[in-house]
Amino acid sequence: MNASRAIVTRAFAETDELLANPGMGWQTFHRFADQDRALQGLPSSSAYFRLYWSEIEPEEGRIDLGKLDGLLAGAEGAGQQLAFRLMCVGTNREYLHVPQWLRDGGCPGWEFAYDDVKHWCPDMDSGLFQEAHFRTIRALGERYDGDLRLGLLDIGTVGLWGEWHMSGTSVELPTEATRIGIIDTWRAAFPQTPKVMLIGDEPGTRYCVQRGIGWRADCLGDMGGFSPTWNHMDDCYLQQIELAAAQDAWQTAPVAFESCWTMRKWVQEGWDVRYIFDYALGLHASYLNNKSASIPEGFRPEVERLLRRLGYRLVLREVAHAQTVKRGDDLEVKQLWENVGVAPPYGDYRVALAAYGPRTVYGGLGDSVQGWLPGRHEVRAVLSTRELEPGAYRLGVGVRRWVDADAHPDAEPLGRGTEASAGPALRLAIDAQQTDAYYLVSEFEVTA
Repeated sequence: MNASRAIVTRAFAETDELLANPGMGWQTFHRFADQDRALQGLPSSSAYFRLYWSEIEPEEGRIDLGKLDGLLAGAEGAGQQLAFRLMCVGTNREYLHVPQWLRDGGCPGWEFAYDDVKHWCPDMDSGLFQEAHFRTIRALGERYDGDLRLGLLDIGTVGLWGEWHMSGTSVELPTEATRIGIIDTWRAAFPQTPKVMLIGDEPGTRYCVQRGIGWRADCLGDMGGFSPTWNHMDDCYLQQIELAAAQDAWQTAPVAFESCWTMRKWVQEGWDVRYIFDYALGLHASYLNNKSASIPEGFRPEVERLLRRLGYRLVLREVAHAQTVKRGDDLEVKQLWENVGVAPPYGDYRVALAAYGPRTVYGGLGDSVQGWLPGRHEVRAVLSTRELEPGAYRLGVGVRRWVDADAHPDAEPLGRGTEASAGPALRLAIDAQQTDAYYLVSEFEVTA
């Protein structure tokens, strides 16, 4: 503490704590964190699910909202957000992947064989398919876009398992115009939700990243599992990123990876796990989904090392402010922050102040951390003392989600007269005591 010129300065060190913050991290797959034994104590803030259209609209015009409502509630109860993809073509043996009523209603399509089993793919260029499917997408967006429990939309619809390819079949993808139309329908239905799209479709990926949508790759770690002369890591992803001009997409939208097979396959093949993780970090990944598979023995430290850089990681390096302030004046707090992760936060979380003493008062929301690239960031914030009684106070600093007070009437109001309210808070990697959503960082006094 430096009392020179009556200024309090406090510095903080980064902790090695593993943090589960929204919009990033180690994803669970088709289960929630409180059900996933493979986590073994690892934090997870995202639960990823893939659904077929037939599962959520078994009857025409009657969308099973309970399905997604249940997933959102399950994620919230486990301290996670939901990420999901909707698919129209698959290889499961037991059921149709589009609703039976679509086919019965005359939608054209093709039968194809996969592993000697016949399946059916709708003609997505047909008006009948588009009318029905686009109606479903719009209904989902009307219901769920802007829901704070929904963290990520993985744009699917097209191709096997919604992966934007029909590899191993005789069926061709719909036209580029149709593919762009499908992307636009998802965009219009979910304008507030962060979105990604699988990177394999070059025109679609290029179109997406030009419009603030991120990308996803589902075979991280393949170093030769399909062919001795070709693999996803060396011969696909870097080339697709360049072709789609997606090198800088991470600055405004998330990058998500899914492991090829699982980490156990990597270890069995003798592939370098650290190299694979560094590959993802070098491409500024925010998510990694290991399909809720167990971590191979001895590789837990590598996963923890990854999680300390995956996505964003905010460290408050220093605060400085006046030691005393007269009641009614504003307390200006200068802050130096650093994002030591590899990607920015994509949600509108804002720096907020609080005073704890004879009376607890929360200040209004200040600068947003949205888009903070890796590196240092300076912030100036003010705390009004009009509602503080004279006395000694502890200063709290937090990062809270901005929410519209009208849309979220149950959210915590921040400061008298402000139109903003506070949603969830981010956890910081600093050595300071935490109380509710704030970290106690210094002390000041209010005089009469």
